[in-house]
Amino acid sequence: MADVYELFCNGTRLLEQGDFHAAAIPLRRARELEPDKDSIREALGRALFGAQRYEEAAAEFGAIVEHRPTDDYAQFCLGRSLQQLGRHAEARGPLTLAANLQPQRADYRRYLDRARRRAA
Repeated sequence: MADVYELFCNGTRLLEQGDFHAAAIPLRRARELEPDKDSIREALGRALFGAQRYEEAAAEFGAIVEHRPTDDYAQFCLGRSLQQLGRHAEARGPLTLAANLQPQRADYRRYLDRARRRAA
C-alpha cells in the first residue's frame, strides 16, 4: 500500500508541475495496483488529458462515473475528453449532468453550450 501512495504522490507532484506525460507513468502503475481508487483514476485522467491522450482520459473518467455517477467533476472531464475527440453529441450527456449537479459553475455551462452548438 505504501508503494501505491508513493506512486500517487509522485504522479500528482508531476501533474501539478505540468509534466503530464511523466505524471501518467507512476499514476498508471498506481491504478494497476489499485484499480478501484477513484482518486488515482482522476489524477491519471487529468494527466492523460493534459498529454492530449483524450481517448485514454475518457476511459479513466468514465470508470469514475460508473462508480460515482454524481461526481460532477468526473462527468465534466468525461465530457471535455469526448469534446476533444470531436464526439460533441456524446459529450452533451456528461456535460449536462455536470452542469445540473453544479449549476453555479459557469465553465460547465459554457462547455455544454459549445457541445450543443457543435453537435447541431
